[in-house]
Amino acid sequence: MSAAATRRLTTAQALVRFLAAQHTERDGVRRRLISGTWGVFGHGNVAGIGQALVEYADVMPYHQGRNEQAMVHAAVGHARHLNRLSAQAVTTSIGPGATNLVTGAALATINRLPVLLLPGDYFASHAADPLLQQLEHPIEADVSVNDTLRPVSRYFDRVTRPEALVASALQAMRVLTDPAETGAVTLALPQDVQAEAYDWPEEFFADRVWRVRRPAPDPVELAEAVRAVRAAERPLIVAGGGVHHSEAEEALRALVDATGIPVASTQAGKGALRHDHPADLGGIGHTGTTVADDLARTADLVIGVGTRYSDFTTASGTLFRHPGVRFLNLNITAFDAHKLAARTLVCDARAGLSALAESLSGHRVDAAYESEYRTGKSRWEEVVRTAYRAEDDSAVPTQTQVLGALDAVVGDEDVVINAAGSLPGDLHKLWRARSPRQYHLEYGYSCMGYEIPAALGVQQAAPGTPVWALVGDGTYLMNPTEIVTAVQERLPVKMVLVQNHGYASIGGLSESVGAERFGTAYRHRAADGSFTGAPLPVDLAANAASLGMEVTHARPPDAPRRRAVALLCNYLPTGLLALDGARLESTGLYRLMRASGITLHSARQTVGARTAGREEAARLDEREGAALLTMRRTAYDDTGRPVEYGTHVYRASRYAFDFQLLVRG
Repeated sequence: MSAAATRRLTTAQALVRFLAAQHTERDGVRRRLISGTWGVFGHGNVAGIGQALVEYADVMPYHQGRNEQAMVHAAVGHARHLNRLSAQAVTTSIGPGATNLVTGAALATINRLPVLLLPGDYFASHAADPLLQQLEHPIEADVSVNDTLRPVSRYFDRVTRPEALVASALQAMRVLTDPAETGAVTLALPQDVQAEAYDWPEEFFADRVWRVRRPAPDPVELAEAVRAVRAAERPLIVAGGGVHHSEAEEALRALVDATGIPVASTQAGKGALRHDHPADLGGIGHTGTTVADDLARTADLVIGVGTRYSDFTTASGTLFRHPGVRFLNLNITAFDAHKLAARTLVCDARAGLSALAESLSGHRVDAAYESEYRTGKSRWEEVVRTAYRAEDDSAVPTQTQVLGALDAVVGDEDVVINAAGSLPGDLHKLWRARSPRQYHLEYGYSCMGYEIPAALGVQQAAPGTPVWALVGDGTYLMNPTEIVTAVQERLPVKMVLVQNHGYASIGGLSESVGAERFGTAYRHRAADGSFTGAPLPVDLAANAASLGMEVTHARPPDAPRRRAVALLCNYLPTGLLALDGARLESTGLYRLMRASGITLHSARQTVGARTAGREEAARLDEREGAALLTMRRTAYDDTGRPVEYGTHVYRASRYAFDFQLLVRG
C-alpha cells in the first residue's frame, strides 16, 4: 500500500492554496467561495501570508487596503451583494492591525454576512517574547489582542501547529457557507506557524464544493402557519434581509399577488418588492412610512420573513398594538424564528414562501383591506413627491431634495449605499427601490465609515454597476481612506457628500432629550468655551479631490457659478486680537485690526508666479498646471512690530495686480 501523496508548503502557503480551491453552489450555480484577499502588511503577516499571496497571485487575487476596518467593510459589501454565496478574506499584522478588525467583524456577524479574518498573532513557540505589539498578561500567557475577536466571530481558532490548520480551515468554510451560522470567521495565525513548513496531504488542496442548502419547512409547522394566515383578517408581511439573501423576491411577489397580503420592509429587506408594486408599503418601524406603521398597529397577524426584529423595526416593541396580534416567523435561523413568541417556519425563505403560496391557493385578504392599504400607499406617494420637490431652485437643497435629485438620475441597476446618520431614516421612508440589490443599507450595526469601502466591495462583486456611497461629513471624516483604493483599482465609485457641519442626526436627538446638541457641531470654541463659534473651515470636497476623486459641487441650475479667485492664508501674532469668524467674513482682517487700535504703517510684499498643483487646481476650479500669481507679505504697525504675515495664491486667469509707478527725483 503506497503512502498518501503530500506537498511540502508553509502553513500560509497551504492556507492560500486551500482557499483558492473552495466553492459554493446553490441552485446549480457555482462560485468561488473566497474570491480575493484584502491585506495591510506588517511584521505579523508579511513573511507568511504575504509571501504566499505573492506566490499564488494567479489563483488568489490580492487587494491593497489602507485601513483594516475598512477592508472588512469592503469584504462585507461584496458578500452582501452576492447573497452571501461568495466572501473575501482579510489579512493583517498583529497588534493594532488586528484590533482594527473588531468593528468590521461585529458588523459582519450582526448582519449575518460572511468574512474570513486572518490576523497575525504572537509566536506560538514564544521564541521571541514579548514580541513587538504583543499584549502581555501576567496570569494568562496564551492571551493576545486577537481574543477581542472571539465575541464578534461566529467561529474562532488560533492555529498553533501547522497540522491543526486542516480541521480548523474546514470548520471555517462550514460556518462561512451555512446561512444559519454565517458571520465573521477568525483564524488567528502566529507568525512562526505561518512560515513553518509541513508535508500536507494533497487531498487538502482538492477542489471542494460547499452546497448552500434550501431547507424546506416542516409539514406540521407549515400546516399551522397556513391555518394562522387563513384565520387572519389583517395580516402583514415584514420582509427582512433574509428575503434578499435567499433570492426569494420572486417567491414573495408570487405569494403577495395571489393573496393580497401587504408587505412592509426593514432596512435590510427594502426592495424585496419593487416600490411601485401595489402591496409594497415601504419601510416599517421608527423610520417607516405612515401607511406601513398604521397597518402594523392594527395587524392581527405579523408574518416576519428573514427579519431579526430590531428595535427600529418594532419601534422599540411599541408598534404592534392589536390586542390579539400573533406572529408567524419564517427564518432559516431558529434563534430569530422564535422571537416574539411566534409560530415558526424554520426554513429557507424562498422554500418557505413557495410552500405557503401553494398551501394558500385560493385564499385572499378582504377587498376592503386591500383598498385601505392601497389608498394609504397613494397618500404616501404624494408625501414622497412633496419631499423630493424643490419649490425654490435658488435655495440650498434639503437632504430629502438631494435624494429627490438622486432618484431622478439613478437607473434600475444602480446601487445606493448608506449606514448611519439621518440619511437612513429619510431613505427608509422615501427611497423608491427599483430592484432587489439597489437599496444597500447597513443598519444592523449602523456603522459610520461603512459606505465608501462597501461601495468598493459592491463594485468588485458586480463590475460596471453604478454604485453610490451616500455620506454625511461625520461619516466621511471617520473613514475616507478607501477613496485612494478606489482610485488605485480604477473602481468608478460615486459619492454624495452632504455637509452638515457636524453630527446632525444625533444632534437632533440630543436636542429632543434636553442635551442641547452638546458635542455634535463642528465649530470653533466661543469665548465661553462652548463649541458655538464659527463653523470650522473644513473643505471636504478639497480633501476628496486630494485623494484622487473628481469633485462636482452641487448648486441650483440657474445660479451663477461661484469660483474662488484666490487662496489666502494669514498668520497673526498670538494674542494680537480676538478673531470672530462671522465678523471676519463681514468686515475683513485689516478693518478688524484698525477697530482694535492697531495702526498699520507699512508692509513688505513679494509677488511671483508658478503653476497650480492638483489640490490648488481643485480648490480654485482651475486645471492642474494652470498659471498662478503668488504673493508673500509682512505687515508692520507704527511701532515697527510685525502684525501679519500672509501667503496668497491667485488665479492668473481672474486676477491682476495694478501698480502705480512714481519717478523719484
